Parts: sequence; structure tokens; C-alpha cells
Amino acid sequence: MLALLDSHGISGFRITGNPQAILPMSVSPLGEVRIAVPEDLAEEARQIIESHREDVGARVVRLRDEFGEIETRIGYRFKDRGLLEHALTHKSRAAEDVSGGVADNESLEFLGDAVLGLVVASALFRQYPTYNEGQKSKIKASVVSTHALARQAEEMQLGDHLILGRGEEKTGGRFKQALLADAYEALIAAIYLDGGIEAAEEFLLRELKDALDAGAAENFVGQDYKSALQERVQAMGHPLPEYRIAGETGPDHRKVFSVDVIVGGEVLASASGKAKKEAEQEAARLALARLAEEFSNAKCKMQNANRALAVAPAATSSTRCLHFAFRILH
Repeated sequence: MLALLDSHGISGFRITGNPQAILPMSVSPLGEVRIAVPEDLAEEARQIIESHREDVGARVVRLRDEFGEIETRIGYRFKDRGLLEHALTHKSRAAEDVSGGVADNESLEFLGDAVLGLVVASALFRQYPTYNEGQKSKIKASVVSTHALARQAEEMQLGDHLILGRGEEKTGGRFKQALLADAYEALIAAIYLDGGIEAAEEFLLRELKDALDAGAAENFVGQDYKSALQERVQAMGHPLPEYRIAGETGPDHRKVFSVDVIVGGEVLASASGKAKKEAEQEAARLALARLAEEFSNAKCKMQNANRALAVAPAATSSTRCLHFAFRILH
């Protein structure tokens, strides 16, 4: 209910007692949940809650489940939707709850990370029995990286359903890579707690199938962007890239590292990750993308300069240049 009211711009919290702006909603024969909201919003809150339920005898039945859409996207129906709400609740939202009754998803992230590692390692063990430990480790690192998990979260539009505090909402929290990856791990834990390891494994093997199958490619190198960047800058006559830790955030057991990749004294790209190596790989990937774009732009300018010598419509030259750039990047 708290998430429902919050989605309509009404802040509330679970409470006991009997202030004037209290809305009771029976949830079982054993008791009731009471929600406190600002007095001037009490009637609006009451109408919102009433629109989401229907009394059938002594039982409360929801007419519309606020989490139905995300359950459809992930292909799993929760028996306890409170676990799903918990998984989607960011610490910024919990911090705004003065009652202390809102729990954030950090503990679920911790559990989800362990479940993810177990399922992926088990899948790789079965799928690639002839691969050595190093080969399987490279694939695993790629599959469970912050970037990969954030991409999975984006595909299922998980960010649309996150329960954020006002500050995080204003700073674009729904689109932050680290936040999305953390929520994805929390979701894994919620599925595990609700349906057991079988449900979590079924979900992950379905969602991560393409990433796991990519390991069969002969040219798969575990997404070793650092090696690729080193080869690229050496071919360009530049010094080897250096990686510098720009900062660390989070508690000791959930550190997030920020890394800059530097070539010839210039910061080419910056990235973050839950491990230094992961952050370095992502920074190298972004640096490669930047170099590819700069190379394309340089070729494009040269092409335009050459065409300027000929009598040709400017629009045609521009269009061809864009096509050339597209082929370089893709």
C-alpha cells in the first residue's frame, strides 16, 4: 500500500495508535494494517486504496496489482508480493521514511549476488565441460558484470518500477547502471526466497541464455576490453593505458569502485563497478567506443573535405558521410 500511495505522490508510513488521518485496511483475520498520511490528503488516499480492492465476505481482493506488469515481464508470479516490493525499494526511499518501517533492498542484493554466482557457475560447469577454469571464469565475469546486469534490467524495464526517494528520483536514479544492477540482484533474491532455488535458476537461465551461449563463440575472450584497448592505442603509436582509482563508495561488503583510464595523460573514459577489474573493463570498453567515434569523425571530415572539391549537393555528401560513420562503428 505504501508503494501504491507513493506512486500517487502521497507519502505515508505504517503506524499504530489512532491519529485522525489513519486509514485501516484489513489484510487477514488476524489483524489490520494502518497507514498514516498527511491529514489534508487522507480522503484522497482512502479513495486510492479503495479503488484497488474489493470486499468479498471478510477477505480483501485486489482489483489491480501495482506489480502485475513487472511480474509479467520477468515471467514469475510472486506468492508473497511483499518480497517484490522489498526488492524494488532503494535505500533513498527507506531513508525518507521517518517511522523506520520501510526496508531497503541492500540485504537482498547481497543474497541475490550469491544466488546469481551459484546458478551461473553451475550452468557453465554443465554447458562447457571441456573449458578450463580460466575460460569459464572469463565468461562468468562477463555474464555477472554490473554492465551486463544493468542491461538485463533495462530490457525488462525494471527501472520503471523502482521505489525511490525524491532525491534519487530527481537525479535520474531509474537509469543509473549500478542502481539497476543492484535491483536486478535483489530481484533474484526475492524470487529465490519466494520460490526456491529452482524458480531462481529457471528465471536466470532464461534471462541469461544469450550471454551464456556467447561463451561457445571461438572468438570469445570474456569481453577483455583492456587487452583490446592496449592493442588499439599501441597501433596508434600511443603509450599503454593506465588505470587510476578515482573513488570508492558504499560499505566494505558492497564497495563500488570508480576508475579512470588514462592514455598519454588524458582521461579517455571513466566507469564504476563492484570490483576494480570490472570497473577497469567497463572503462576500457567506453574508451574503445570513444576512439571508434573519434576515428569515424576524422574520416568523415576528410571525406567531406575531398568532396568539397567536386560539384555535389552538400546534403548528399553529408548523408554519405553519416553512412560511412555508421559502418565504422557497427
